[in-house]
Amino acid sequence: MKGLILVGGYGTRLRPLTLSVPKPLVEFANRPMILHQIEALANAGVTDIVLAVNYRPEVMVETLQKYEKEYGVNITFSVEEEPLDTAGPLKLAEKILKKDNSPFFVLNSDVICDYPFKELADFHKAHGGKGTIVATKVDEPSKYGVIVHDIATPNLIDRFVEKPKEFVGNRINAGLYILNPEVIDLIEMKPTSIEKETFPILVNEKSLYSFDLEGFWMDVGQPKDFLSGTVLYLESLAKKSPEKLSKAEYIYGNAIVDPTAKISPKAKIGPNVVIGANVTIGDGVRIERSVVLANSTIKEHSLIKSTIVGWHSTVGKWCRLEGVTVLGDDVTVKDEIYINGGKVLPHKTISANVPEEAIIM
Repeated sequence: MKGLILVGGYGTRLRPLTLSVPKPLVEFANRPMILHQIEALANAGVTDIVLAVNYRPEVMVETLQKYEKEYGVNITFSVEEEPLDTAGPLKLAEKILKKDNSPFFVLNSDVICDYPFKELADFHKAHGGKGTIVATKVDEPSKYGVIVHDIATPNLIDRFVEKPKEFVGNRINAGLYILNPEVIDLIEMKPTSIEKETFPILVNEKSLYSFDLEGFWMDVGQPKDFLSGTVLYLESLAKKSPEKLSKAEYIYGNAIVDPTAKISPKAKIGPNVVIGANVTIGDGVRIERSVVLANSTIKEHSLIKSTIVGWHSTVGKWCRLEGVTVLGDDVTVKDEIYINGGKVLPHKTISANVPEEAIIM
């Protein structure tokens, strides 16, 4: 089988992290985001994976060549000279995706969930349509485009309603699909939206179905959702694979701590924390609902809450970081500093308080 991952471009929503590292290689739960997807595709029997990119593919080549060997897959870059939206990349990768008659998976690179690829493939083959969208249920459907089903045929999509004012359903597009190769014939080689242009054609043909996703789902493409997705991912591990969570006297609740991290037994880590490789954490540090990326240092008695600390960064003594603060690569925060919702660009030094949301350039 085959799969295409829509990687896209600059990753602007996840800045300042993506100013230093391409979005697919930013670590989520201490592994590059895209590795979660490659592993899930490989486990479902996918052997050919296409990455649709329009920004810095050369930076990813070395890392992804390693994954090719590890997972026994062929990874090909499909490089867009201009952004082709969400359907154009399928046309650009037509040669690989149509090399045989088997269906192919499509997924957005920002989506983290319990990827149901095997079950999705079985469901798709059973209903005989041309396409299947994975759907997830949400509490506030008025924020999204909602899937409405045909009354007579289970799971057959009748229409989409964009940001409905009245309740018509609570299932939304989860950014995962399986499509038959002939769907590519419906796409022109130009910027094209699969959601707004291709899927309506399949709906009119009564050939597009939805598959309900069980478990958690999150688009982690911006810092607030990256942190929320981390919480959901750790909760899922606690239920399904508790052995993958870290245990130590200083850990309270769900957490993943890289074994190379040096953490004071007088620190308090958790709940909902990920600590990367070679991180150093001092006495009296309190970290909750946060991610500390590799090679960073948190000095004594600082509080880190709802924050992403970028690689190679240093947070001084008696600091308080909260409110979805994000430190880019190689940031230094001086002692006794308060940051609330600040986004700090790489290689900066912060020596004054940032009491409200701001971009520090």
